[in-house]
Amino acid sequence: MGVKVRKPIRLSLEELAPCTANVPEPPETFDWPALFGNSNPVEMEIGFGKGWFLLNATQVNPHINYFGIEIIRKYQLYTATRLVKRKLANVKVCCADAKLVVSKSIVPGSLKAVNIFFPDPWWKKRHHKRRLFDADFVQSIPPVLMPGGWINIATDVEEYFKEITALFAEKLPSLVGEPWGEDSPDSLVDGHLTNFERKFVAQGKPIHHVRYRKPI
Repeated sequence: MGVKVRKPIRLSLEELAPCTANVPEPPETFDWPALFGNSNPVEMEIGFGKGWFLLNATQVNPHINYFGIEIIRKYQLYTATRLVKRKLANVKVCCADAKLVVSKSIVPGSLKAVNIFFPDPWWKKRHHKRRLFDADFVQSIPPVLMPGGWINIATDVEEYFKEITALFAEKLPSLVGEPWGEDSPDSLVDGHLTNFERKFVAQGKPIHHVRYRKPI
């Protein structure tokens, strides 16, 4: 006789509302103090997947508000469920196209950091055009950062990492990429950012990290 597996409890959209957000219709933009109920600094994570980073960062840094964007609806709902169950008040997640959100829905100079961990590499060459990082997207990030704000990136795909850093060098030569060290942004918690990183580290795969800081 097999062991019965308990099905995860599904919460209604009303129950998930404390940790979810809808993208405003352009030309409207996110009003962070209204959304979070305070004026704490805001960090964004693009492509949060199952929410490991958000789950940990929100608890380690209650003085920071976290806003997550995920294009896959089931991951938004899954992550929101995890956040709501823990009654975390400093995080909101939405389901949207990050390129459109960054270019149209964020107040310039309003983010402390943009975090992008293990973006989909779209392995097949004919699918490379679907990759998150392209010239337009790279150039759209600095304007939404406050002076001194960070762009934090991690991937296990060396080819994609080289493509990303080449784009920054070409399109944003004033920003110098640097590895994460002891003075890394305080949002980078526990040494493992996502489920992907934990798996890759266990397998002995190299992880490529880079961060860029907007000039003060």
